[in-house]
Amino acid sequence: MKMIKILFIIFFTTISFPLSSGEPSFETWLEDFKELALKNNISEKTFEKSMSQVVFLPKVIKYDRFQPEFYEDTKTYISKRTSQQKIKQGKQLYLKNSNFIDSIDKKFSVEKNLLLALMGIETNFGTYVGKMDILSSLATLSYDKRRSEFFTNELITILQLVDKGIIDHTILYGSWAGAFGNFQFMPSTIKRYAIDYDKNNVIELKSTKDSFASAANYINKIGWKKNQPCFIKVELKDNVPKHLLNTSAKKLNNKKNFIELKKFIIGKNDHNIDPNLIGAIITPDKDIIPNSENLKPAYIVFENYEKILQWNRSLRFGLAVCTLKDKFENAL
Repeated sequence: MKMIKILFIIFFTTISFPLSSGEPSFETWLEDFKELALKNNISEKTFEKSMSQVVFLPKVIKYDRFQPEFYEDTKTYISKRTSQQKIKQGKQLYLKNSNFIDSIDKKFSVEKNLLLALMGIETNFGTYVGKMDILSSLATLSYDKRRSEFFTNELITILQLVDKGIIDHTILYGSWAGAFGNFQFMPSTIKRYAIDYDKNNVIELKSTKDSFASAANYINKIGWKKNQPCFIKVELKDNVPKHLLNTSAKKLNNKKNFIELKKFIIGKNDHNIDPNLIGAIITPDKDIIPNSENLKPAYIVFENYEKILQWNRSLRFGLAVCTLKDKFENAL
């Protein structure tokens, strides 16, 4: 792992700006983007008040190229995010708000353990929601070419929300990627799933009530099934067909009934899993260790795990969330 980290550090420290000598300046891009924004029914008044202080942020590009999901092995990634201290903090938050959180669990049919796990990993229970200027971050990533279309759409969406009075542009500080609030919602997620749960005519994603209700609504709407498993950790036999091994979070392929996957597992297989449950095998470290043939660690993941991937397309993120969820189940 040291070699992997060194390679990333070298890359991290040698990125130069502008991104390409043939690219238009950020200021020119911003002028062109204004035309696009106005065509998307964003008023000129909203654009000027929201975007007048927007600047290009080189460090955002560096963060984009150097995400922990790209270089931390699974064991390291999970252990950092599911510590006993994390469980202690989550338990304290729950005890302080137990009646409300229990009501959200019941209303949206989403386990409180999952909501606590998501909040714990995303923002350390609201203690680190990010301090980056979201509009500048989104503009920077829109100007960049790696995922320009995605971030341009997110920037248009947040401006539309500001234009409609749903979000106050002066409070838009969050992650380098443009995520906001206790559960780190992207603008498109705010638009689709955020709820003004306390009925005060403002969606406050840094408040306990609106943020928990919005997260539960999101998870419920994308198809989470309460009390169904996320994954099981397994040891694979050497003869497991390579085409069954998933290393990318973009799409899990070659799904099969659990009873069919069990034949590739070493051990007693006494996991108390419905044999007809559809699952897939993932070997998450193979994508960060070049030419690796190592089958460890390995997991069989189920439909609920894929719902977490819709939240964040990272195999290790999904495993960490589900691991912390299970730990909260035993702690609360």
